[in-house]
Amino acid sequence: MVDVPEVVVPKGRWLDLPGRGRTWLTDIPGPTPDAPAVILLHAVGCTGLLTWFPVIEQLSAKYRVVIFDQRWHGRGIMSEHFSIRDCADDVAAVANVLDLVQPIVAGYSMGSIVAQRCWRQHPQRFGGLVLAATTDHFRTTGSERVFHQTMELGMGAFRTLSRSKSINVAAKAATEALLDPTDTHQWALNEWRSTSSWAVAQAVASLGRHHSTPWLHQIDIPTAVVVTTKDKVLSPERQRVIAATIPGATVHTADCGHAGCVLDAKNFVPTFLEAVDTTAGRRASRLKVSAAARA
Repeated sequence: MVDVPEVVVPKGRWLDLPGRGRTWLTDIPGPTPDAPAVILLHAVGCTGLLTWFPVIEQLSAKYRVVIFDQRWHGRGIMSEHFSIRDCADDVAAVANVLDLVQPIVAGYSMGSIVAQRCWRQHPQRFGGLVLAATTDHFRTTGSERVFHQTMELGMGAFRTLSRSKSINVAAKAATEALLDPTDTHQWALNEWRSTSSWAVAQAVASLGRHHSTPWLHQIDIPTAVVVTTKDKVLSPERQRVIAATIPGATVHTADCGHAGCVLDAKNFVPTFLEAVDTTAGRRASRLKVSAAARA
């Protein structure tokens, strides 16, 4: 049995994003009113709190922590279509509504893909990136190509059949590859079940179209890559390639698998906190230089 940390669930509230919809927000103040903000983006098939509850207490000791359910997940925005690009625009909208100054965006798995696109679509809005269990593209192996192509075609052909048994079974299998619900307590299981298999399938299909290789080298804000060294879903080697491609990116290794953010939190959390601290320090230095240049 995997030791899952005890859960103290912080209070949340609905947040309306003009012209986009509403999502469930958890906004935890930092130690001071001007504490840097960190926006945490969750993994596919999860909710914000399910992915990030192990880090909240320690992270909020230094930072304002902002967590929300991404569209089609948990209590996130519902829309006619799902796309990673829309998810990135949602992050910018959250930052705008909350009036966050150059927040750091930290993403895990799917969340790290969204974080990459946050910079791509809003290059001046964010102060830093932390990419955990990440990749620059999928379909790098024959099995990945078949899986993502089949999922994408299936979602296009059966968009109106959201209760299709075969689609739900396939999507359920994809989710279970990322997080084994038998190793979580009841709260986590309920969070995990709050995202439908249909939504997971749409997200997986959209992830299969992601390809940031052509522009990763253009990222010009402080970035840290947290490499999950026992990852069987996204290989550590591919994660290290991303770090080597992004100028100045720092590398932080966590001795855990792809669901390590929850199921091996004792190894993941200290590494993640180190990555955030490093990125925050670099962000602060850049802001000081910018302020001096304007003076």
